Amino acid sequence: MRRGSRGERPVSSGAGWRVLGSQGRWSRGIAASCEIDVCSALTMRAMSLASGDPATVLDWNNNYGDDENKVVLFHCGPVAQSLMKGKGHVTEHKMFAKNDPGSGWGTNEGRMAAFPMTYSNCKTEDGKITVYVSQGRMTEDPIEDGYFGCAGVAEIDGLQDKLIRLARNGFKHHTSVGTGHMKAVLEEAFTVYLGYDLIQID
Repeated sequence: MRRGSRGERPVSSGAGWRVLGSQGRWSRGIAASCEIDVCSALTMRAMSLASGDPATVLDWNNNYGDDENKVVLFHCGPVAQSLMKGKGHVTEHKMFAKNDPGSGWGTNEGRMAAFPMTYSNCKTEDGKITVYVSQGRMTEDPIEDGYFGCAGVAEIDGLQDKLIRLARNGFKHHTSVGTGHMKAVLEEAFTVYLGYDLIQID
């Protein structure tokens, strides 16, 4: 963050500040995705309407120990406060800081709360939208303090097979996450009312 020309207001000098802005919008129910990911914004909005709560977008990240049904879901911090265990800590974006210190400030570091969750995303191809929807739960499993951004551990039955299906069908590294189990209502909305194609991964 840097000062404006007359020193009155902070102005973004890197993508990190926009991340924190996204976190605030999500807390107010406005879907705003990272990395120009329109599909995540679409599925986040759908989950927010279905659940009445904010949704977020996270990266499929690392395995969690030796448990094949657990995975670390992570992003650089644009997670609504209501989805977190407690208040986040605003820091410099550690990925940017490696090569260009001071260029990205505003990541909201913290940990995801535990809750039953639905995850979903879509892709666009040949003018069509194709979506997947499944369910799992965010757990209380700990993540080491050095892990930057906002992260949590998800437990998903049959995770390895589901990840293979997502990869083979061309879905990207993001998934949208919302509170509660709402697979049935989302599938009905996407297919019956919106006319999207659906890929079953369960």
